[in-house]
Amino acid sequence: MTSRNFLFVLGSSRSGGNTEILVRKAAEQLPPDVGQRWLDLAEHPLPDFEDLRHDSDHLRPEGDDVALLLDATLAATDIVIASPLYWYSVSASTKRYLDHWSGWLRTPGIDFKATLAGRTLWGVTALAHEEQVVADPLVGTLRNSAAYMGMHFGGVLLGNGSKPGDVQKDEEALVRAKTFFAQAAPLATFPYEQG
Repeated sequence: MTSRNFLFVLGSSRSGGNTEILVRKAAEQLPPDVGQRWLDLAEHPLPDFEDLRHDSDHLRPEGDDVALLLDATLAATDIVIASPLYWYSVSASTKRYLDHWSGWLRTPGIDFKATLAGRTLWGVTALAHEEQVVADPLVGTLRNSAAYMGMHFGGVLLGNGSKPGDVQKDEEALVRAKTFFAQAAPLATFPYEQG
């Protein structure tokens, strides 16, 4: 893949919420030749992940939301997880999407891990807390997922907001959004690998 194609995975239970506002502000800065695909997990709900690791029946999903998200994930050079901070981590729908990655690792014919290796994972979240350190579990989930997959990790754009639209008052987050996707994304590493 030479041109960049961004997949924006919206994981909020509320349409147009603070996280979505912030990620759309960041996406506005992407060059016009960069592809953008937006998928809202509330509109494309995934079933609970069933761990079939030790079973032999791993079929490629077809014709459903699982297939849609799998194909969109495989086609993306950059995957942006836009999840509000819910109980100090990603939302349930976002976690379910990431859980499905486990099944896709064992789906014949797609070589999911090798396909995603070298691509970039980004995060965007809004939190209703002044201390951004409370988002560390969310950041860790995304960073460690990227490290396991051999992906680059662009970090997490953090914004503050509780009531709808509050994030538009977070001037620092809006400034960071202008250059968020322009920054270099290093290869992700686990915390224990960082000397």
